[in-house]
Amino acid sequence: MPAYLVRLAQIHESFRKAELHALAEVAGVKIEIVKYDDDSPYCIVNLASDAAAEAVASRAMLVQGIYELWGQGTTYDELRAHVKDTTSAKWPTYEHCTFNFRIERYRGVQATPEYTHTTVDSFRFLGFKGKWQFKNPDASFRIFEDHLLDAKEPHHLYLGRWIADSGRDAKNTYDLKKRHYISTTSMDAELALLTANIALAAPGKLFYDPFMGTGGFPIACAHYGAVVTGSDIDGRAIRGTGGSARRGQTGPKNVQMNFEQYGTASQYLGGFASDLTNTPLRLDANTPWLDGIVCDPPYGIREGLKVLGSRELTTPEEKAVHAKNFKADGYIPPKRPYSFTALLDDILAFAVVTLVPGGRLSMWMPTANDEDIELIIPSHPCLELSSVCVQAFNKWSRRLLTYRKRRPSEVNEEELRALEERKRDYEQGTKASDLNDFRRKYFQGFREFEDMKKEFVRMKVGAGIRKEEAVEEAELLEETHMSAKAKVEAAKQQIGIAAKAEETAVAQAEELNERFKVESSG
Repeated sequence: MPAYLVRLAQIHESFRKAELHALAEVAGVKIEIVKYDDDSPYCIVNLASDAAAEAVASRAMLVQGIYELWGQGTTYDELRAHVKDTTSAKWPTYEHCTFNFRIERYRGVQATPEYTHTTVDSFRFLGFKGKWQFKNPDASFRIFEDHLLDAKEPHHLYLGRWIADSGRDAKNTYDLKKRHYISTTSMDAELALLTANIALAAPGKLFYDPFMGTGGFPIACAHYGAVVTGSDIDGRAIRGTGGSARRGQTGPKNVQMNFEQYGTASQYLGGFASDLTNTPLRLDANTPWLDGIVCDPPYGIREGLKVLGSRELTTPEEKAVHAKNFKADGYIPPKRPYSFTALLDDILAFAVVTLVPGGRLSMWMPTANDEDIELIIPSHPCLELSSVCVQAFNKWSRRLLTYRKRRPSEVNEEELRALEERKRDYEQGTKASDLNDFRRKYFQGFREFEDMKKEFVRMKVGAGIRKEEAVEEAELLEETHMSAKAKVEAAKQQIGIAAKAEETAVAQAEELNERFKVESSG
């Protein structure tokens, strides 16, 4: 297969390969990644044709453009030699076409006009006789220079013929700053579109978000042609409230308003108030009906994770009250604390029953940079984990987990029986932090970090450092990503050395004092 150069966006690096594979599957083409590095925006892939390359790149969020690879090398001499050896048969095709050349540098200063002219002129051997055209030429060629930091000469060079740009501009269209109706937990537009891509959202497919909030994921899936629906335990997020969503806007603010803003209202089936653990949706493994599930379940940090139900067993009288009033205006159903890990298992169980074979579940789950806060990736015999993408923050991180629904012939029956026989060991806690290990450790980790900084300051002051200087150095712990524990140990060692020196000095003084007494008595 022909080789193509993919110019990637240097952001969300762990998502890039997963998106390329997903978009190739959506387009129905085979892709082979030949060369890839998280530290470089240049990736070489094998694809069947220019049409396949355009199909993959056209809706990608982490791709800037795709090019037919004409050559590569570590120097311009190597690059030109490679171009002559591998592409000479293609030159006659573009002999009389309009064309242009551009130079793009990564981690290098912008090329001067003189440098550009000299460099482009060195490719005169291609024999192009057509007219140079800056805009919309028949063929556009790009020279890529990959520089190391502070290096004058390029580390690697590529020459490619432009095939297609990407769909990355969609992130500007769906920017949350321009969206009519959002909340504090609305997913970033770029990540929502990226999630939709990895989940294979496409025309003719039905997607569902069980924690839709203001509709970020369904909106992203609808952008790629999918029919969408969603639910949330808090129906107010879906229905919205009266009044305008933003200053200067009129009319109600709700999820429907967002779909109308983007012209995809016809693809929105509506949303409903529902708890996934007690879902009203049909759960019949013999009749799966969803092509994809995309969601960002609540982590239970701002407030404890809850599901419908009562914390204590209700009396017959209480049950009668709920049965009588549950349809009344203003009725608020009772809720009880719930385990986050149990919720993740519930999502997988729901996906197993509702996804068609080959369907995708893409869900976000938190993890942390500290191994003490690590959460195990949930699994199910009927679901294959196809990709794990990580978004890192300062003190914690989160993963985008994507599963593929296995076909019946692919399921390991022994693992399935073991899962069915295994009973869940529910914790007996009744508080949010008792049931949500991540929530407890999330805050516990921050408190421990603050305690370590205080201990660090105390140790430094004890070693004779001015308190102001010690506090300033402690504040730099986060910025420099240094281990607070290591800092504390270093301070302890410093104090230990000072203490030993003090002990030695005292011992020497006592020895001299004893000698003075002896000499005086003599």
